[in-house]
Amino acid sequence: MVRVPDRSHRLTPPLPLAVLVTLPGLSIGGADYLGLPHPQLAAPLAALVYGIAIVGAAFILSWAAEAAQVDINGGLALALLAFLAVLPEYAVDFVFTMNAGRINAEYGHCMAEADGANPCSLALANMTGANRILVGVGWPLVVLVSTLAVVRARRRGGSPSASAHLGWVRLPRRMSVEVFFLGAATVYSLHFPLRDSLTLVDAAVLVSLFVAYAWRLAKAPVEEPELTGTSAWIGNRPKATRRWLYGAMFGLAAIVILATAEHFAHNLVATGTELGIDHFLLVQWVAPLASESPELIVACLFAWKLHASSALGTLISSKVNQWTLLVGTIPIVFAISSGSFDGLPIDLHQRFELMITAAQSFFAVSILVSLTMTARWATALLTLFSIQFVTSILLPEEIDRIVIAVLSGVYVVLSLVLLLFRFADVRRVARDGVATPFDVLQRADAQEAVRLSKR
Repeated sequence: MVRVPDRSHRLTPPLPLAVLVTLPGLSIGGADYLGLPHPQLAAPLAALVYGIAIVGAAFILSWAAEAAQVDINGGLALALLAFLAVLPEYAVDFVFTMNAGRINAEYGHCMAEADGANPCSLALANMTGANRILVGVGWPLVVLVSTLAVVRARRRGGSPSASAHLGWVRLPRRMSVEVFFLGAATVYSLHFPLRDSLTLVDAAVLVSLFVAYAWRLAKAPVEEPELTGTSAWIGNRPKATRRWLYGAMFGLAAIVILATAEHFAHNLVATGTELGIDHFLLVQWVAPLASESPELIVACLFAWKLHASSALGTLISSKVNQWTLLVGTIPIVFAISSGSFDGLPIDLHQRFELMITAAQSFFAVSILVSLTMTARWATALLTLFSIQFVTSILLPEEIDRIVIAVLSGVYVVLSLVLLLFRFADVRRVARDGVATPFDVLQRADAQEAVRLSKR
């Protein structure tokens, strides 16, 4: 029997609150689909209502997935948590992709709609923005929060952590699996900027990588989950009750997302039109903040409790998920909605966006091959991301492309230098990621934890 640390038997307020905030968006969106009377909201207010519902659904998914770790393999549960936490992002991306496919089928190419939005651009905007936010903001945030947690623990005379340290986070060797498959997907993605479409061949490669990643994780032994708060309350229920609870939460969250995702996407674009904001930028930065926020909050909670490896590991798993399964399924959705085998068109602007996203991912992997994220490299990730974020908003598109090209070059050069000096780490991560038995990795992690505790 797996032990859950938190033995609270009282339902915590966040779960009812999360359910409550989904109800307005669920009721309005569901009524619209069913043809029932419902209030007609202005686009900004509607986007807010639907966005809040999606965030609430994402929290519900996160708690359910965490509680499910009591019953399923720990490593696989982490991947499941990462997948479910970004399910709203899948929904929004698929809405834009299906719209792009329908327009492509009707006109033979991806053309701008009446409101000026290009659906093919929007289909990739949310994905590239979410990936860069996850790495450029999420990973540095984990280092910051874990460092603050270490300072707090030292002041209180607490015991040291195997993963959270002052100014750096250490990943266990068993997380070489995530680093390896992220690296494999990143290497494949480096040629995307040279392409004019994402095809079903890309889908086959990337989805296969995700399947191999999940298969490798499935071999990991069950580990004791670190549950707190709402997820601990669910995890502490009797077996039948627990499974019914998180099953019902999965179902509710899925219904909320299905009822609100398309409305959220459409009203987001309409809001941009009213405010004079570029549609691509709006979908690239605003929508991912809604879909990524629950996962970032969960990671920060892990880091604050000195479970820094779980915090960073969750975000790395999410990055693997998005860079393989999400990117891989976009061409499939486009092909189905267009009724053809055509690939999703990639225009010049999208090529630049894919270039800097792939380059940032390459840099992130080159950092993680040492299984350590230091404050120095976290600052580098945040700084480079912030530069491009600001220029994408303030500068004309032509100048922003120059900035993207320069920053992409910086990412790649730094990556190559790091990989050159860390070649031994690259070989170890590749070996551990695909071949080393998990029991060997666990023993190595236990020995490393003992060594670090004596420092």
